[in-house]
Amino acid sequence: MAASSRDEQQPWFLSLLGLAENFRTSNPPNIRLCIHCLQAIFTFKPPPKIEARTHLQLGNILLTHTKNIELARTHLEKAWQISSTLTSNDDVLFESASVLAKLYETQHHISLAKPILHRAIEMSQQAPYWHCRLLFQLAQIFALEKDTLSACSLLGVGAEFARASTSHYTRILFLLAKGMLLLIDKKMREVEETLPKVGGLIEEFQGSPVHKESLKVFFLVLQVCHYLMSGQVKSVKPALKQLQQSIQTITQIHTDDEPLSTNPVDLFQWLPKEHMCVLVYLVTVMHSMQAGYMDKAQKYTDKALMQIEKLKMLDCHPLLSSFQLMLLEHIVMCRLIMGNKSVALQEIFQACHVCQQQPRLFTTHGAQIHMLLGLYAMSMNCMEAAEAQFKLASKLTTALDLRNFVNLNLAIVYLRTSRQADLTSLMDKIEPEKMETHSHSLKAASYFVQGLQAFFQARYNEAKRYLRETLKMSNAEDLNRLTSCSLVLLGHIFLSLGNNREALNMVTPAMQLAGKIPDVHVQLWASSLLKDLYRSCGDSANEAEGYRLHTNFSQSLLKDHFQSSQMSEHGIIQWTDGPCPFHLSTPVNSNTML
Repeated sequence: MAASSRDEQQPWFLSLLGLAENFRTSNPPNIRLCIHCLQAIFTFKPPPKIEARTHLQLGNILLTHTKNIELARTHLEKAWQISSTLTSNDDVLFESASVLAKLYETQHHISLAKPILHRAIEMSQQAPYWHCRLLFQLAQIFALEKDTLSACSLLGVGAEFARASTSHYTRILFLLAKGMLLLIDKKMREVEETLPKVGGLIEEFQGSPVHKESLKVFFLVLQVCHYLMSGQVKSVKPALKQLQQSIQTITQIHTDDEPLSTNPVDLFQWLPKEHMCVLVYLVTVMHSMQAGYMDKAQKYTDKALMQIEKLKMLDCHPLLSSFQLMLLEHIVMCRLIMGNKSVALQEIFQACHVCQQQPRLFTTHGAQIHMLLGLYAMSMNCMEAAEAQFKLASKLTTALDLRNFVNLNLAIVYLRTSRQADLTSLMDKIEPEKMETHSHSLKAASYFVQGLQAFFQARYNEAKRYLRETLKMSNAEDLNRLTSCSLVLLGHIFLSLGNNREALNMVTPAMQLAGKIPDVHVQLWASSLLKDLYRSCGDSANEAEGYRLHTNFSQSLLKDHFQSSQMSEHGIIQWTDGPCPFHLSTPVNSNTML
């Protein structure tokens, strides 16, 4: 609450401001008296500059310490109206524009936020820090509206402004933000053009070590995500290793020893170090999940969720909720693969609770939650519910790859329920050559589904052709789960054809690979085939071992199946409309999930 101009040196103003600050910083803070002191300033009929500043201070305090959002909005609107008519453009003008626009955004009044930010950007040419900050803010609003073109245009303007202001750091920050939006929008060709150029600028960067490393982490996160979105699990490993090394380097840099830049345009931070650490855990989980390393995914999820819990105690930043939700989405899929459906069900509810705290997340992640419910319902053999959830997920999303993933699973539902007509109408969308995707892993999965369909129709030679293509693609990028599924299905085909030796050559490595993942469903399938194979070969010792393994996997899955079906949470598979049925959820301490 600093005072600076001659008008602001008035004794009555300084006294009231000092009292207000004393009440605000006392322990515990007395916000009511702080507000009274600031309101008292208006009784002196202060000059416009002081009046605008006081309205801004009141707006900020009401937003931070009270639930009186409408009164806060009134004060912020007055601060903006008054300061925007003054000849001197100072922090009050730009801060009131920024805070008011943010408030409008949270109230879903984007049409009110954008004109204010546009005007403030025009007026801030001589205030470099605010000019860049407001450009970032408006670009973020366009990004939320999925207007990537406008957002990227603003970030390009910001990059040029930062270059003209000799801020290489913030220029690279703008370019990385642009690269991130292009990646989200799946503009892969433009991403592949942008990232190498930015990588070169980072290598040439001569600024502070902490700035350089934070830019490097941002760049490597984008590079890793680009590979993962393309389903290139093997190709990503060098970049992921580099990212993990970079995050270790940045956590060891003491920022207190860092010389402060004198350029106001450098005063930006992409993410705090602690948030970067969580993000690196998250992309590691994404990689482990795609590669089929469920134990590793589980380990890093636990670490990340514990870190998020600690950070939320200090500052419940919305970004932490987004990270938490994405981690839960991945760990739910891991639990289902590992045969822990009851835990997966609780974690789906936990994901819904995270969305409840940040309602915008229900809009951005609703499709993913219904997709998870579809996978859970399918694992419980509730095929009608699975179909309904998958169809809703497909309807809610605009993301092509999520829709492709949903369609592949929907095809398996139709295969398992012998709904040939529905399957035929879907197959056009998931044919490898016709599927709209940049993802290597999704194309490989589509060959597997084609092979599965041919197997169900006893077209064994055709099935083998599709599955060999799946194996070729999955081996090229270490897609272990897809490899194990393809091997066991090939083994089943050879067994059906009476070729026991080839069947054994397929099923044995499938069983070993499934054990490493671990994928209980493939292990159950493979142990059943091994039991039959050894019996037909007259190998009674191995047949008994196969029978023992099959019994163990079967009993474990049946026990979990029964436990899940008895949980009140199981009823969520019927949720396709209205608010989440939280009344079905048993209260769970989030720490018990770690």
